[in-house]
Amino acid sequence: MSPFLATLLSFGGALVDRHRQLRADPDRGALSIEQVIITLALLGIAAALAVVIGNAVTSRSDQIQ
Repeated sequence: MSPFLATLLSFGGALVDRHRQLRADPDRGALSIEQVIITLALLGIAAALAVVIGNAVTSRSDQIQ
């Protein structure tokens, strides 16, 4: 058996083994809907806070000399 063929067969076997491992756990690496909702809520809170701070700075800019 040539070294190239042996390497190719070894690499193919490793790929098949990796594929079987990944198929055994289908939820691995997936975002849950709860994580998406929490992230969107935090982004909304951050945006609202930025608007409140921006409005406070704008309304009190006359007092700054």
